[in-house]
Amino acid sequence: MLRDPNFKALVQERSRFAWTMSIVMVVVYLAFILLVAFAHDLMATTIGGGPLSLGIVLGLAVIVFAFLLTGIYVVRANGRYDDLTRKLTGTKL
Repeated sequence: MLRDPNFKALVQERSRFAWTMSIVMVVVYLAFILLVAFAHDLMATTIGGGPLSLGIVLGLAVIVFAFLLTGIYVVRANGRYDDLTRKLTGTKL
């Protein structure tokens, strides 16, 4: 099975996509943390004159972004990766 080109394609494609998404998430999170660490005044800026600050909004955006990346991975896994697995096993999933 390790020599099967379909298996190699599945492992390579899934790994590349997972690493890409991981790097994107780390960059987004790191950018947020750096803003928190070095842009106190910017992050403390209130939005609309209310109690809501830019830091809270950006923090929630990071969380929503993580959920979106998870959704993108699930869609890809249920589509492309299942197709490659079917080719590999010769069965229906």
